Amino acid sequence: MITLTENAVAIMKAALSRAAEPAEGFRIMVQAGGCAGFKYLMGLESMPREDDTVIEADGVKVFVDAGSQPQVDGMIVDFVTGVESSGFVFDNPNAREKCACGKSFG
Repeated sequence: MITLTENAVAIMKAALSRAAEPAEGFRIMVQAGGCAGFKYLMGLESMPREDDTVIEADGVKVFVDAGSQPQVDGMIVDFVTGVESSGFVFDNPNAREKCACGKSFG
């Protein structure tokens, strides 16, 4: 299960309301790559796929494919705003190591 913070939910709701194409939720998936071995991909999605797990938090749906589910189980997704950068932050208990940017893990 993925947990979304209040900040993450607020940003996701704003993005969904401004989407050019109709979107039902967000997809979070893991793909090989990044400086630590795996990277997170995240984006708007029009509907869940057949093998997706659907997580709902305060009206926001997150779709996770079956292959990514074990790697993100227990993860907390937050959105932080900083002087140098702003963006989604992933606190993943399954990550043995993380890169400095926090966008990839191993």
